[in-house]
Amino acid sequence: MEEYKEIERSIIKRFRKEIYRPFVKAVSDFNLISDGDTIAVCISGGKDSFLLAKCLEELMRHGKINFSLKFILMNPGYSEEHLEKIKNNASKLNLDIHYFEYNVFEQIKGSVSPCYLCARKRRGALYSEAQKLGCNKIALGHHFDDVIETILMSMIYNGEFKTMMPILDSSNFEGMKLIRPLYFVHESDIMSWCRYNHLEFIDCAC
Repeated sequence: MEEYKEIERSIIKRFRKEIYRPFVKAVSDFNLISDGDTIAVCISGGKDSFLLAKCLEELMRHGKINFSLKFILMNPGYSEEHLEKIKNNASKLNLDIHYFEYNVFEQIKGSVSPCYLCARKRRGALYSEAQKLGCNKIALGHHFDDVIETILMSMIYNGEFKTMMPILDSSNFEGMKLIRPLYFVHESDIMSWCRYNHLEFIDCAC
Protein backbone atom coordinates (compact mmCIF):
# COMPACT_ATOMS: atom_id res chain seq x y z
CA MET A 1 0.00 0.00 0.00
CA GLU A 2 1.29 3.48 -0.88
CA GLU A 3 2.51 5.61 2.02
CA TYR A 4 -0.20 8.26 1.74
CA LYS A 5 -2.90 5.57 1.83
CA GLU A 6 -1.40 4.15 5.02
CA ILE A 7 -1.47 7.65 6.53
CA GLU A 8 -5.11 8.11 5.49
CA ARG A 9 -5.98 4.69 6.90
CA SER A 10 -4.43 5.60 10.26
CA ILE A 11 -6.90 8.48 10.68
CA ILE A 12 -10.00 6.29 10.39
CA LYS A 13 -8.50 3.18 12.04
CA ARG A 14 -5.75 3.83 14.61
CA PHE A 15 -6.89 7.39 15.46
CA ARG A 16 -10.62 7.08 14.82
CA LYS A 17 -11.57 7.74 18.46
CA GLU A 18 -9.03 10.53 19.06
CA ILE A 19 -9.20 12.38 15.73
CA TYR A 20 -11.80 11.30 13.19
CA ARG A 21 -14.81 11.04 15.51
CA PRO A 22 -14.22 14.47 17.15
CA PHE A 23 -13.70 15.93 13.67
CA VAL A 24 -16.99 14.47 12.40
CA LYS A 25 -18.75 15.58 15.60
CA ALA A 26 -17.69 19.20 15.08
CA VAL A 27 -18.82 19.12 11.44
CA SER A 28 -22.19 17.70 12.51
CA ASP A 29 -22.80 19.68 15.73
CA PHE A 30 -22.01 23.06 14.17
CA ASN A 31 -23.30 22.32 10.62
CA LEU A 32 -19.94 23.30 9.20
CA ILE A 33 -20.44 21.75 5.76
CA SER A 34 -23.48 21.73 3.47
CA ASP A 35 -24.28 20.09 0.15
CA GLY A 36 -22.77 22.07 -2.70
CA ASP A 37 -20.01 23.72 -0.66
CA THR A 38 -16.63 24.32 -2.23
CA ILE A 39 -14.15 24.59 0.63
CA ALA A 40 -10.68 26.08 0.47
CA VAL A 41 -8.52 24.17 2.94
CA CYS A 42 -5.87 26.63 4.07
CA ILE A 43 -2.50 24.88 4.33
CA SER A 44 0.04 26.66 6.51
CA GLY A 45 2.66 23.92 6.33
CA GLY A 46 2.09 22.80 9.91
CA LYS A 47 0.72 19.53 11.25
CA ASP A 48 -2.79 20.86 11.98
CA SER A 49 -3.64 22.09 8.50
CA PHE A 50 -2.24 18.98 6.81
CA LEU A 51 -4.27 16.73 9.11
CA LEU A 52 -7.36 18.83 8.42
CA ALA A 53 -6.85 18.36 4.69
CA LYS A 54 -6.75 14.57 5.04
CA CYS A 55 -9.79 14.47 7.37
CA LEU A 56 -11.83 16.54 4.93
CA GLU A 57 -10.74 14.34 2.03
CA GLU A 58 -11.91 11.30 3.96
CA LEU A 59 -15.28 12.91 4.70
CA MET A 60 -15.69 13.99 1.08
CA ARG A 61 -15.06 10.43 -0.14
CA HIS A 62 -17.11 8.51 2.40
CA GLY A 63 -19.48 10.97 4.08
CA LYS A 64 -23.09 11.74 3.18
CA ILE A 65 -22.49 15.41 2.27
CA ASN A 66 -21.77 16.34 -1.34
CA PHE A 67 -19.00 18.97 -1.33
CA SER A 68 -15.66 19.68 -2.99
CA LEU A 69 -12.24 20.79 -1.79
CA LYS A 70 -9.42 23.01 -2.96
CA PHE A 71 -6.12 23.08 -1.07
CA ILE A 72 -4.47 26.49 -0.99
CA LEU A 73 -1.21 27.74 0.47
CA MET A 74 -0.23 31.36 0.74
CA ASN A 75 3.53 31.95 0.75
CA PRO A 76 3.92 34.81 3.26
CA GLY A 77 7.68 34.93 2.80
CA TYR A 78 8.83 31.43 3.77
CA SER A 79 12.50 30.53 3.40
CA GLU A 80 13.31 28.18 0.53
CA GLU A 81 14.00 25.46 3.09
CA HIS A 82 10.56 25.80 4.66
CA LEU A 83 8.80 25.99 1.30
CA GLU A 84 10.58 22.88 0.08
CA LYS A 85 9.57 20.97 3.21
CA ILE A 86 5.93 21.98 2.73
CA LYS A 87 5.99 20.84 -0.90
CA ASN A 88 7.61 17.53 0.06
CA ASN A 89 4.93 16.90 2.68
CA ALA A 90 2.19 17.78 0.21
CA SER A 91 3.62 15.23 -2.19
CA LYS A 92 3.95 12.60 0.55
CA LEU A 93 0.29 13.13 1.52
CA ASN A 94 -0.87 13.19 -2.12
CA LEU A 95 -2.32 16.69 -1.93
CA ASP A 96 -2.55 18.91 -5.00
CA ILE A 97 -1.97 22.36 -3.53
CA HIS A 98 -2.59 25.71 -5.17
CA TYR A 99 0.23 28.09 -4.19
CA PHE A 100 0.10 31.88 -4.30
CA GLU A 101 2.41 34.66 -3.14
CA TYR A 102 1.52 37.31 -0.58
CA ASN A 103 4.55 38.53 1.35
CA VAL A 104 3.05 39.32 4.75
CA PHE A 105 6.39 39.02 6.57
CA GLU A 106 7.74 41.98 4.62
CA GLN A 107 4.58 44.04 5.19
CA ILE A 108 4.56 43.69 8.99
CA LYS A 109 8.22 44.50 9.64
CA GLY A 110 8.49 47.01 12.47
CA SER A 111 4.85 46.64 13.52
CA VAL A 112 4.09 46.97 17.24
CA SER A 113 1.56 44.10 16.96
CA PRO A 114 3.10 41.85 14.29
CA CYS A 115 1.19 38.64 15.21
CA TYR A 116 -2.23 40.33 15.16
CA LEU A 117 -1.47 42.16 11.91
CA CYS A 118 -0.03 39.05 10.29
CA ALA A 119 -3.10 36.96 11.17
CA ARG A 120 -5.46 39.65 9.88
CA LYS A 121 -3.62 40.12 6.59
CA ARG A 122 -3.27 36.37 6.05
CA ARG A 123 -6.99 35.87 6.61
CA GLY A 124 -7.93 38.55 4.08
CA ALA A 125 -5.55 37.14 1.47
CA LEU A 126 -6.91 33.62 1.97
CA TYR A 127 -10.53 34.76 1.65
CA SER A 128 -9.69 36.68 -1.52
CA GLU A 129 -7.84 33.79 -3.18
CA ALA A 130 -10.52 31.29 -2.16
CA GLN A 131 -13.21 33.46 -3.72
CA LYS A 132 -11.23 33.65 -6.97
CA LEU A 133 -11.16 29.83 -7.01
CA GLY A 134 -14.94 29.63 -6.62
CA CYS A 135 -15.00 28.65 -2.95
CA ASN A 136 -17.66 29.73 -0.46
CA LYS A 137 -15.83 28.64 2.70
CA ILE A 138 -12.29 28.53 4.05
CA ALA A 139 -11.26 25.85 6.55
CA LEU A 140 -8.56 26.53 9.15
CA GLY A 141 -6.70 23.99 11.28
CA HIS A 142 -7.32 25.45 14.74
CA HIS A 143 -7.86 22.70 17.32
CA PHE A 144 -9.26 22.35 20.85
CA ASP A 145 -6.07 23.62 22.52
CA ASP A 146 -6.13 26.77 20.37
CA VAL A 147 -9.71 27.43 21.51
CA ILE A 148 -8.81 27.08 25.21
CA GLU A 149 -5.67 29.18 24.81
CA THR A 150 -7.69 31.97 23.20
CA ILE A 151 -10.14 31.97 26.11
CA LEU A 152 -7.34 32.16 28.69
CA MET A 153 -5.45 34.91 26.87
CA SER A 154 -8.63 36.94 26.48
CA MET A 155 -9.42 36.64 30.19
CA ILE A 156 -5.87 37.40 31.34
CA TYR A 157 -5.04 40.26 28.99
CA ASN A 158 -8.46 41.78 28.24
CA GLY A 159 -10.57 40.77 31.23
CA GLU A 160 -13.28 39.29 29.01
CA PHE A 161 -14.51 35.87 27.92
CA LYS A 162 -13.82 35.51 24.22
CA THR A 163 -12.85 32.57 22.07
CA MET A 164 -12.58 31.19 18.54
CA MET A 165 -15.91 30.24 17.00
CA PRO A 166 -16.31 27.00 15.00
CA ILE A 167 -17.99 28.89 12.15
CA LEU A 168 -18.01 32.57 11.22
CA ASP A 169 -19.53 34.71 8.47
CA SER A 170 -16.96 36.96 6.79
CA SER A 171 -17.67 40.64 7.31
CA ASN A 172 -15.57 41.73 4.31
CA PHE A 173 -16.16 38.96 1.76
CA GLU A 174 -19.82 38.52 0.94
CA GLY A 175 -21.09 34.95 1.02
CA MET A 176 -17.89 33.58 2.53
CA LYS A 177 -17.64 31.63 5.78
CA LEU A 178 -14.76 30.39 7.94
CA ILE A 179 -14.94 26.92 9.52
CA ARG A 180 -12.77 25.11 12.10
CA PRO A 181 -13.52 21.37 11.78
CA LEU A 182 -10.77 20.32 14.25
CA TYR A 183 -12.58 22.22 17.03
CA PHE A 184 -12.83 19.13 19.29
CA VAL A 185 -9.46 17.55 18.41
CA HIS A 186 -6.66 17.78 20.99
CA GLU A 187 -3.16 18.80 19.93
CA SER A 188 -1.58 15.88 21.80
CA ASP A 189 -3.51 13.47 19.56
CA ILE A 190 -2.40 15.33 16.44
CA MET A 191 1.20 14.99 17.61
CA SER A 192 0.65 11.26 18.23
CA TRP A 193 -0.67 10.90 14.68
CA CYS A 194 2.47 12.61 13.36
CA ARG A 195 4.78 10.34 15.36
CA TYR A 196 2.87 7.22 14.36
CA ASN A 197 3.28 8.07 10.66
CA HIS A 198 6.83 9.48 11.00
CA LEU A 199 5.70 12.87 9.72
CA GLU A 200 7.61 16.10 10.32
CA PHE A 201 6.05 19.46 9.55
CA ILE A 202 7.24 23.06 9.91
CA ASP A 203 6.52 25.00 13.09
CA CYS A 204 6.09 28.76 13.13
CA ALA A 205 8.13 30.06 10.19
CA CYS A 206 8.25 33.76 11.12
